Amino acid sequence: MENINPIIENSWKTELQSEFSSPYFMTLKEFVLSEKAAHTIFPPGSQIFNAFNFTPFDKVKVVILGQDPYHGPGQAHGLCFSVPEGIAKPPSLKNIFKEINADLGLPVPTSGNLTNWAKQGVLLLNATLTVRAEQAGSHQRKGWEIFTDAVIKKLSDKKSNLIFLLWGNYAIEKEKLIDTSKHYVLKAVHPSPLSASRGWFGCKHFSKTNEFLRKHGLDEINWGE
Repeated sequence: MENINPIIENSWKTELQSEFSSPYFMTLKEFVLSEKAAHTIFPPGSQIFNAFNFTPFDKVKVVILGQDPYHGPGQAHGLCFSVPEGIAKPPSLKNIFKEINADLGLPVPTSGNLTNWAKQGVLLLNATLTVRAEQAGSHQRKGWEIFTDAVIKKLSDKKSNLIFLLWGNYAIEKEKLIDTSKHYVLKAVHPSPLSASRGWFGCKHFSKTNEFLRKHGLDEINWGE
């Protein structure tokens, strides 16, 4: 973020150049830098665009939408729902792994690091890409959502046969950005313990995703460790 040109994977830099040069993004950059000067923010600057760096534009097959980075020490590393090696798995991620176990019979991973998914073409995109330590939602409505909505729209417009996994009301609202005539959208309640028992368990999104990929001649995602 310190640079005029954010350090982001080249294919995304090309696709999103008009966003990076727009007035709202300049304002957003100034906000993040001012926050960084006065507070601890997550994730670390070099990891803010990790979702893009691990999953180049031409490699995206599946999009999972989150809302906000984790705000506890060491948790956020730029991939929604994911935590680095050695960090305890948050409750929503535990429920994601429980559903994968029930759906596909895969053992529950020891690590909560989802980088392996990202490298296979799963874009793990939060709507807001930064947060102030211990203050959930503190960087919402500062410009990140304009940026990530543009990302979703760009993927919808320029690609076909993507699978969008929309979990919870916030993510489901993003369906309006997606051309559902050429993409596959799966919706469920959020995997949070507050809602998981109301339809998360048994949604089978992971086997359904692989079935769709298989049908279109694409490699399935290995949802295991």
